[in-house]
Amino acid sequence: MGGGKWISIALLVLSTVFALSVWFSSAAILPIISHEFDLSPGWGALAGSSVAIGFVFGTLTSAIFGLSDRLAPRRFFMLCCFIAALSNLAMVWVHPDSWATFVLRGVAGAMMAGVYPVGMKIASSWAQNDRGLLIGLLVGAATLGSASPHLIGFFTLEDWRSTIIASSLLCLIAGIMINAVRLGPGYADAVRFKARYALRAFTDRSLRLANIGYLGHMWELYAMWSWVGLFLAASFSVAPGGDDAAGFAKLVTFLAVGAGAAGCLAAGRLADIFGRTIVTSAAMTISGILSVLVGFFFGANPYLVSVICVIWGIAAVADSAQFSASIVELSDRELVGTMLTMQTSAGFLLTIVTIQLTPYVVELVGWRYGFAYLALGPLVGTIGMLRLRALPEARKLAGGLK
Repeated sequence: MGGGKWISIALLVLSTVFALSVWFSSAAILPIISHEFDLSPGWGALAGSSVAIGFVFGTLTSAIFGLSDRLAPRRFFMLCCFIAALSNLAMVWVHPDSWATFVLRGVAGAMMAGVYPVGMKIASSWAQNDRGLLIGLLVGAATLGSASPHLIGFFTLEDWRSTIIASSLLCLIAGIMINAVRLGPGYADAVRFKARYALRAFTDRSLRLANIGYLGHMWELYAMWSWVGLFLAASFSVAPGGDDAAGFAKLVTFLAVGAGAAGCLAAGRLADIFGRTIVTSAAMTISGILSVLVGFFFGANPYLVSVICVIWGIAAVADSAQFSASIVELSDRELVGTMLTMQTSAGFLLTIVTIQLTPYVVELVGWRYGFAYLALGPLVGTIGMLRLRALPEARKLAGGLK
């Protein structure tokens, strides 16, 4: 089983990387398309939020109607990839400032509800004593996939349409590749969404604290991913020798977001050894501090700024998978599906706030302090996870390691 397990996991990871390339395709082309069509900062905010809104709608719809039960998971993954690829590709033929663009971004986000959660379910079917590692691998794959449009944009230079086309093709390939992935021996039909129990995610003390940790993490993460590219381009353009600011910014943005995949993998392994509350608290402490400090280096040496942003990117997403693993371990088995749905939906709804808010904060106080308010999330999240650690229920986490 060992060889089959890791071949399937490797194919699943690669499929997830390719599929998630459509998520941040609009963020990757933002500096170029804004200049070409004279778009306001609000365009990028709305494009990013449209994906999150679509994802929330998709996860809730999938959970309420039990789509992952009624449809074979690999077929469901494939179908969602094909629709996402087409909706992403259609952006090439519509005017960026039309409502059609935001609808297409919303459709792509909704289809990711059949990719990311389904991928975690398939990965979990292979879990033995390595759930944190496996979920960390999937979140790392999603992270690398989210970063990939920036790398594509680096090679396609000023041709934003090539970035859209390439990410769409990758998503299409993912839909084909997923059919080679085997389901693990622990695979079982997902637990149906139980609306009457949904509030337990916030009325049960241990689940509430785990979700507070997750919400604190999400307050920061997607705003950072959405706007760090523009921050880097602006910073490099005013730094000495910033002639190729746009191209270098694309590469560093890919590294800043994509390096988080390594953070997810490392945090997953560490959480299985030292405990989830310690690892999540450490990651949020580091990322929160960096969200305050990064603005003070605006316009500084590009290599120094690059290093800071890459470290920030690693810390900001390293803990992500451990919140999902915590919910799985803290929930009654018959409510796991409902609790994960509530966590995911609440988290992505919150990202809409900070994605929309960040450009207005930057306009008001400049890049020097533009990201600093994001530290509020990791601060509250860390408090939540440390309080969870003190509860008797925390012994359910990571085999008793908390």
